[in-house]
Amino acid sequence: MTDADTTPPDAPRRRHLKWIVVGAIGFAALLFGGILLYAYVLNDSPDELDAGDLSNALVATVPETAADTVADPVPDSVADSVADSVADSQATTDPAQVAPAGEFDGDWVPTDASEFGYRVEEVLAGISTTAVGRSNDIDGVLTIDGTTATAVDVEVQIDSIKSDSALRDGKFAGSIMNADEFPTATFSLTEPIEFGVIPVGDEQVTATATGELTLRGVTNPVTFDVTAQTTDGRIGVLGSIPVVFADYGIDNPSFGQVKTEDDGLVEFVLVFERPT
Repeated sequence: MTDADTTPPDAPRRRHLKWIVVGAIGFAALLFGGILLYAYVLNDSPDELDAGDLSNALVATVPETAADTVADPVPDSVADSVADSVADSQATTDPAQVAPAGEFDGDWVPTDASEFGYRVEEVLAGISTTAVGRSNDIDGVLTIDGTTATAVDVEVQIDSIKSDSALRDGKFAGSIMNADEFPTATFSLTEPIEFGVIPVGDEQVTATATGELTLRGVTNPVTFDVTAQTTDGRIGVLGSIPVVFADYGIDNPSFGQVKTEDDGLVEFVLVFERPT
Protein backbone atom coordinates (compact mmCIF):
# COMPACT_ATOMS: atom_id res chain seq x y z
CA MET A 1 0.00 0.00 0.00
CA THR A 2 1.45 3.45 -0.95
CA ASP A 3 1.73 6.57 1.30
CA ALA A 4 -1.06 8.20 -0.69
CA ASP A 5 -3.34 5.33 0.19
CA THR A 6 -2.93 6.11 3.93
CA THR A 7 -3.82 9.83 3.61
CA PRO A 8 -7.18 10.59 5.23
CA PRO A 9 -9.72 11.50 2.56
CA ASP A 10 -10.52 14.86 4.23
CA ALA A 11 -6.85 15.95 4.59
CA PRO A 12 -6.96 18.47 1.67
CA ARG A 13 -10.06 20.07 3.14
CA ARG A 14 -8.38 20.34 6.54
CA ARG A 15 -5.28 21.96 5.02
CA HIS A 16 -7.48 24.39 3.11
CA LEU A 17 -9.38 25.26 6.28
CA LYS A 18 -6.09 25.71 8.15
CA TRP A 19 -4.82 28.25 5.60
CA ILE A 20 -8.13 30.11 5.74
CA VAL A 21 -7.82 30.41 9.53
CA VAL A 22 -4.14 31.46 9.31
CA GLY A 23 -5.01 34.01 6.64
CA ALA A 24 -7.88 35.42 8.69
CA ILE A 25 -5.64 35.77 11.75
CA GLY A 26 -2.96 37.45 9.65
CA PHE A 27 -5.48 39.85 8.12
CA ALA A 28 -6.87 40.72 11.56
CA ALA A 29 -3.34 41.35 12.87
CA LEU A 30 -2.55 43.60 9.91
CA LEU A 31 -5.82 45.47 10.34
CA PHE A 32 -5.29 46.01 14.06
CA GLY A 33 -1.68 47.00 13.43
CA GLY A 34 -2.87 49.50 10.82
CA ILE A 35 -5.36 50.96 13.28
CA LEU A 36 -2.63 51.30 15.91
CA LEU A 37 -0.34 52.95 13.34
CA TYR A 38 -3.04 55.43 12.39
CA ALA A 39 -4.14 56.17 15.97
CA TYR A 40 -0.68 56.71 17.44
CA VAL A 41 1.54 57.67 14.51
CA LEU A 42 -0.36 58.88 11.45
CA ASN A 43 -3.32 60.57 13.15
CA ASP A 44 -2.17 64.18 13.20
CA SER A 45 -4.99 65.78 15.20
CA PRO A 46 -3.82 69.09 16.67
CA ASP A 47 -4.24 69.91 20.33
CA GLU A 48 -7.23 71.92 21.53
CA LEU A 49 -6.88 75.61 20.69
CA ASP A 50 -5.62 77.62 23.66
CA ALA A 51 -4.15 80.96 24.72
CA GLY A 52 -0.85 80.10 23.11
CA ASP A 53 -2.53 79.55 19.75
CA LEU A 54 -4.22 82.93 20.09
CA SER A 55 -0.87 84.64 20.63
CA ASN A 56 0.81 82.69 17.84
CA ALA A 57 -1.93 83.61 15.36
CA LEU A 58 -1.50 87.30 16.14
CA VAL A 59 2.31 87.17 16.10
CA ALA A 60 2.35 85.26 12.81
CA THR A 61 0.18 87.90 11.13
CA VAL A 62 1.88 91.13 12.21
CA PRO A 63 1.52 93.62 9.32
CA GLU A 64 4.82 94.37 7.57
CA THR A 65 4.48 98.09 8.31
CA ALA A 66 4.45 97.26 12.01
CA ALA A 67 7.54 95.04 11.81
CA ASP A 68 10.17 97.15 10.04
CA THR A 69 12.98 95.39 11.86
CA VAL A 70 11.78 91.88 11.03
CA ALA A 71 12.75 90.76 7.54
CA ASP A 72 11.66 87.14 7.85
CA PRO A 73 8.59 85.41 9.36
CA VAL A 74 8.68 85.04 13.13
CA PRO A 75 10.58 81.82 14.01
CA ASP A 76 8.58 79.10 15.72
CA SER A 77 10.84 79.34 18.76
CA VAL A 78 9.98 83.02 19.22
CA ALA A 79 6.25 82.42 18.74
CA ASP A 80 6.34 79.51 21.19
CA SER A 81 8.15 81.66 23.73
CA VAL A 82 5.48 84.33 23.45
CA ALA A 83 2.76 81.71 23.77
CA ASP A 84 4.32 80.18 26.88
CA SER A 85 4.68 83.55 28.60
CA VAL A 86 1.06 84.44 27.88
CA ALA A 87 -0.29 81.07 29.00
CA ASP A 88 1.57 81.41 32.31
CA SER A 89 0.49 85.02 32.93
CA GLN A 90 -2.05 86.08 35.55
CA ALA A 91 -5.63 86.94 34.65
CA THR A 92 -5.22 90.58 35.77
CA THR A 93 -4.24 93.29 33.32
CA ASP A 94 -1.61 95.94 33.95
CA PRO A 95 -3.33 99.35 33.65
CA ALA A 96 -0.29 100.56 31.71
CA GLN A 97 -1.04 97.89 29.10
CA VAL A 98 -4.53 99.12 28.21
CA ALA A 99 -5.40 100.66 24.85
CA PRO A 100 -6.58 104.31 24.82
CA ALA A 101 -10.36 104.67 24.80
CA GLY A 102 -11.84 104.56 21.32
CA GLU A 103 -8.71 103.26 19.59
CA PHE A 104 -10.44 100.06 18.51
CA ASP A 105 -13.91 101.46 17.86
CA GLY A 106 -15.61 100.37 14.65
CA ASP A 107 -15.85 97.30 12.46
CA TRP A 108 -13.27 94.53 12.07
CA VAL A 109 -13.18 91.58 9.66
CA PRO A 110 -11.58 88.11 10.04
CA THR A 111 -8.26 87.32 8.34
CA ASP A 112 -7.04 84.00 6.94
CA ALA A 113 -5.00 83.54 10.13
CA SER A 114 -8.31 82.61 11.77
CA GLU A 115 -9.30 79.00 12.48
CA PHE A 116 -12.78 77.59 13.11
CA GLY A 117 -13.69 73.93 13.39
CA TYR A 118 -14.73 70.91 15.41
CA ARG A 119 -13.23 68.47 17.92
CA VAL A 120 -14.87 65.09 18.56
CA GLU A 121 -13.64 62.08 20.52
CA GLU A 122 -13.65 58.82 18.55
CA VAL A 123 -13.07 55.15 19.28
CA LEU A 124 -11.56 53.34 16.30
CA ALA A 125 -11.90 49.57 16.76
CA GLY A 126 -11.47 50.01 20.51
CA ILE A 127 -8.67 52.60 20.31
CA SER A 128 -9.39 56.18 21.41
CA THR A 129 -8.54 58.97 18.95
CA THR A 130 -9.58 62.57 18.42
CA ALA A 131 -11.13 63.86 15.22
CA VAL A 132 -10.32 67.50 14.46
CA GLY A 133 -11.39 69.51 11.43
CA ARG A 134 -10.61 73.18 10.82
CA SER A 135 -11.07 75.92 8.26
CA ASN A 136 -9.84 79.46 7.70
CA ASP A 137 -12.54 80.21 5.10
CA ILE A 138 -14.33 82.60 7.47
CA ASP A 139 -16.41 85.70 6.78
CA GLY A 140 -18.00 88.10 9.21
CA VAL A 141 -17.66 91.25 11.25
CA LEU A 142 -16.76 92.27 14.79
CA THR A 143 -17.92 95.69 16.03
CA ILE A 144 -16.19 97.37 18.96
CA ASP A 145 -17.44 100.36 20.99
CA GLY A 146 -15.01 101.32 23.75
CA THR A 147 -14.35 98.14 25.72
CA THR A 148 -17.47 96.38 24.46
CA ALA A 149 -18.00 94.05 21.50
CA THR A 150 -21.47 95.16 20.40
CA ALA A 151 -21.79 92.80 17.45
CA VAL A 152 -20.18 89.59 16.19
CA ASP A 153 -21.33 87.72 13.11
CA VAL A 154 -19.23 84.84 11.79
CA GLU A 155 -19.89 82.47 8.88
CA VAL A 156 -17.86 79.38 7.93
CA GLN A 157 -18.18 77.27 4.78
CA ILE A 158 -18.84 73.68 5.88
CA ASP A 159 -17.10 72.02 2.93
CA SER A 160 -13.93 73.99 3.68
CA ILE A 161 -13.53 72.30 7.09
CA LYS A 162 -10.83 69.63 6.68
CA SER A 163 -9.29 67.00 8.95
CA ASP A 164 -6.40 64.57 8.37
CA SER A 165 -8.78 62.06 6.72
CA ALA A 166 -10.45 62.51 3.33
CA LEU A 167 -12.93 59.75 4.26
CA ARG A 168 -13.94 61.63 7.42
CA ASP A 169 -14.21 64.91 5.50
CA GLY A 170 -16.55 63.36 2.95
CA LYS A 171 -18.72 61.94 5.70
CA PHE A 172 -18.69 65.26 7.59
CA ALA A 173 -19.72 67.44 4.63
CA GLY A 174 -22.13 64.76 3.40
CA SER A 175 -24.44 62.79 5.66
CA ILE A 176 -23.42 64.51 8.91
CA MET A 177 -23.69 68.22 8.03
CA ASN A 178 -25.45 68.00 4.63
CA ALA A 179 -23.38 70.86 3.21
CA ASP A 180 -25.33 70.83 -0.07
CA GLU A 181 -28.47 71.97 1.76
CA PHE A 182 -26.81 73.78 4.68
CA PRO A 183 -23.51 75.15 3.31
CA THR A 184 -22.55 77.32 6.28
CA ALA A 185 -22.21 77.31 10.05
CA THR A 186 -22.84 80.67 11.71
CA PHE A 187 -22.55 82.45 15.04
CA SER A 188 -24.23 85.74 15.94
CA LEU A 189 -23.84 87.66 19.18
CA THR A 190 -27.16 88.39 20.95
CA GLU A 191 -25.78 90.31 23.95
CA PRO A 192 -22.81 92.72 24.06
CA ILE A 193 -19.54 91.35 25.42
CA GLU A 194 -18.13 93.67 28.07
CA PHE A 195 -14.37 93.15 28.35
CA GLY A 196 -13.81 96.00 30.82
CA VAL A 197 -10.52 96.86 29.12
CA ILE A 198 -8.96 96.31 25.73
CA PRO A 199 -5.49 94.93 26.51
CA VAL A 200 -2.44 95.55 24.40
CA GLY A 201 0.87 93.76 23.96
CA ASP A 202 0.86 90.22 25.30
CA GLU A 203 -1.94 90.76 27.81
CA GLN A 204 -5.19 88.82 27.49
CA VAL A 205 -8.63 89.38 28.99
CA THR A 206 -11.50 86.91 29.37
CA ALA A 207 -15.24 87.60 29.25
CA THR A 208 -18.51 85.77 28.62
CA ALA A 209 -20.21 85.69 25.21
CA THR A 210 -23.89 84.94 24.59
CA GLY A 211 -25.24 84.36 21.13
CA GLU A 212 -26.78 81.93 18.66
CA LEU A 213 -24.97 79.07 16.96
CA THR A 214 -26.45 77.62 13.77
CA LEU A 215 -25.41 74.17 12.56
CA ARG A 216 -27.15 72.15 9.85
CA GLY A 217 -29.93 74.75 9.72
CA VAL A 218 -30.75 74.53 13.44
CA THR A 219 -30.13 77.51 15.72
CA ASN A 220 -29.58 77.29 19.49
CA PRO A 221 -28.61 79.85 22.15
CA VAL A 222 -25.09 79.40 23.54
CA THR A 223 -23.06 80.99 26.32
CA PHE A 224 -19.30 80.48 26.62
CA ASP A 225 -16.05 82.16 27.64
CA VAL A 226 -13.90 84.06 25.18
CA THR A 227 -10.35 85.36 25.54
CA ALA A 228 -9.25 88.48 23.66
CA GLN A 229 -5.84 89.94 22.83
CA THR A 230 -4.68 92.81 20.63
CA THR A 231 -1.29 92.87 18.93
CA ASP A 232 0.04 95.42 16.44
CA GLY A 233 -3.34 96.68 15.35
CA ARG A 234 -5.16 93.36 15.21
CA ILE A 235 -7.71 91.74 17.52
CA GLY A 236 -7.66 88.05 18.38
CA VAL A 237 -10.49 86.11 20.02
CA LEU A 238 -10.29 82.53 21.35
CA GLY A 239 -13.17 80.32 22.43
CA SER A 240 -14.89 76.95 22.32
CA ILE A 241 -18.56 75.97 22.40
CA PRO A 242 -19.76 72.57 23.66
CA VAL A 243 -22.19 71.00 21.18
CA VAL A 244 -24.63 68.13 21.71
CA PHE A 245 -25.29 66.73 18.23
CA ALA A 246 -28.96 65.90 18.83
CA ASP A 247 -29.65 69.55 19.72
CA TYR A 248 -28.84 70.44 16.09
CA GLY A 249 -30.60 67.52 14.44
CA ILE A 250 -27.27 65.79 13.81
CA ASP A 251 -27.26 62.01 14.12
CA ASN A 252 -24.40 60.45 16.04
CA PRO A 253 -21.65 60.42 13.37
CA SER A 254 -20.43 56.89 14.13
CA PHE A 255 -19.86 54.71 11.08
CA GLY A 256 -18.28 51.31 10.55
CA GLN A 257 -15.56 50.68 13.12
CA VAL A 258 -15.53 54.39 14.06
CA LYS A 259 -17.63 55.17 17.12
CA THR A 260 -18.00 58.75 18.31
CA GLU A 261 -19.37 60.50 21.37
CA ASP A 262 -22.77 62.20 21.25
CA ASP A 263 -21.18 65.61 21.67
CA GLY A 264 -18.11 67.61 20.73
CA LEU A 265 -16.61 71.10 20.61
CA VAL A 266 -16.78 73.94 18.15
CA GLU A 267 -13.47 75.73 18.67
CA PHE A 268 -11.97 78.85 17.15
CA VAL A 269 -9.22 81.42 17.09
CA LEU A 270 -10.39 84.47 15.15
CA VAL A 271 -7.96 87.19 14.08
CA PHE A 272 -9.59 90.47 13.02
CA GLU A 273 -8.21 93.48 11.14
CA ARG A 274 -9.62 96.75 9.89
CA PRO A 275 -11.48 96.29 6.57
CA THR A 276 -9.58 97.63 3.57
